[in-house]
Amino acid sequence: MPLIEICPPDPTWPVQFQALKASLMPALPAGAVIHHIGSTAVLDLPAKDVIDIQVTLDDLAAADIAAITAAGFATRPGAPRTDHCPPGLDLPPEHLAKLFFKSTGRAANLHIRQTGRFNQRYPLLCRDYLRSHPGAAQAYAVIKQQLSRRFPDDVDAYYDIKDPVFDIIMAGANDWASFAGWTPPPGD
Repeated sequence: MPLIEICPPDPTWPVQFQALKASLMPALPAGAVIHHIGSTAVLDLPAKDVIDIQVTLDDLAAADIAAITAAGFATRPGAPRTDHCPPGLDLPPEHLAKLFFKSTGRAANLHIRQTGRFNQRYPLLCRDYLRSHPGAAQAYAVIKQQLSRRFPDDVDAYYDIKDPVFDIIMAGANDWASFAGWTPPPGD
């Protein structure tokens, strides 16, 4: 089985997110905000069959690693602790810092990020922009599908191309956010 496989949209992905959220909520500190992010959070968008969850905390140190692990999310050895920085931006490391976990059950990634940081805003804007711009979402789907065909077993090559392409999409998303008065939404 290839490492990267783009699946047709699954209308149950939002329901699956809600089940993961319910299992995770008791492990999170008061005030945590949970969002369904990534391609599975965009209606009719082909995606890897992995639910991405963002938890936003006022302070990353407030995360109870043992409780999150007990809820079925484990850290991976060598897991990334920072997010991709788009070319041309000079961001301080704290704006890219995160905690990262993988579900030990249904395939899911858990990204814990800090309120107000660049990397906390980016996936929410990305999701909302693609939800409101189906043409951009479908073009993005074609890119992901082509990349998964060309690099089914090369995760690095897939992301080496996908990330900068998405940075181009996000340039439009940032303009749209300014025009529309977009702000990060409350939790899902």
